[in-house]
Amino acid sequence: MRLSDRLLDVVVYTLLAVLIAVTLYPLLYVLFASLSDGDRLLAHRGLLLKPLGFVTFAYERALSNPAVWTGYWNTIRLVAGGVVLNLILTILGAYVLSRSNVLWNKVLMIFVVVTMFFSGGMIPFYLVVKQLGLMNTLWALLLPFAVKTFHLIIMRTAFLSLPPSLEEAAQIDGAGHLTMLTRIVVPLSMPVIAVILLYTAVDKWNMWFFPSMFIQDRTLYPLQLMLREILINNQTDTISSGTGVGEALKIGETIKYATIIIATVPVLFVYPFLQRFFVKGALVGSIKG
Repeated sequence: MRLSDRLLDVVVYTLLAVLIAVTLYPLLYVLFASLSDGDRLLAHRGLLLKPLGFVTFAYERALSNPAVWTGYWNTIRLVAGGVVLNLILTILGAYVLSRSNVLWNKVLMIFVVVTMFFSGGMIPFYLVVKQLGLMNTLWALLLPFAVKTFHLIIMRTAFLSLPPSLEEAAQIDGAGHLTMLTRIVVPLSMPVIAVILLYTAVDKWNMWFFPSMFIQDRTLYPLQLMLREILINNQTDTISSGTGVGEALKIGETIKYATIIIATVPVLFVYPFLQRFFVKGALVGSIKG
């Protein structure tokens, strides 16, 4: 190997190591802070490279609070319902838009693209949800976001990249659209479907803004909305109820970090199972082969 190639490798690996460190440190800081003693954490300044004492009290407090588990349950329902609804409607819509013999196909596609650029206003969402009587229900977080135009375009592009000969052979054998969709198109498009599943699940898991608009009943709060209360509104009494003011201040910081870890770990565990689909699915859904 030439000297210039070696130098290039050193530079590239150094930059990658720095990038990994910059990306990983905030996660480690939150983890170390959640396991630290509250007094020592409040007095600490500078980098945090290890827990300041190994204390699990914040996790015990967080996990023993029923509100956290209620938030988990609501978030799980939101993610499951959102993923199922989004995938079904996206697959059906993308299949129709990918058919060359569908009447007004080009017009429909132009309408979809225009919708992507002009949708997303807060006032229309709020008015529609209110008029339909969906306020203070989980349906208010599912129906207005049942289909994302970006996902629809990715899925359509993936369907267009499939060899037409497969569908022609199926049609010769007498297969209808439902058979071709379920037995040919969907199985061959699993990498893209996995990517859309991941996008949708993460989006629903991290949702807090629209729940803050549409949900007033605390028993329907998703986990991220409860986390927002703790972090933004400083309502540590949500978790540390039953303790004195001094005790709440002592464990308040560690509880915040422990709650972040509790809300983040499930998503981190999903990525390894879908990673093998992610790169291939993103590429297939980005360009037509």
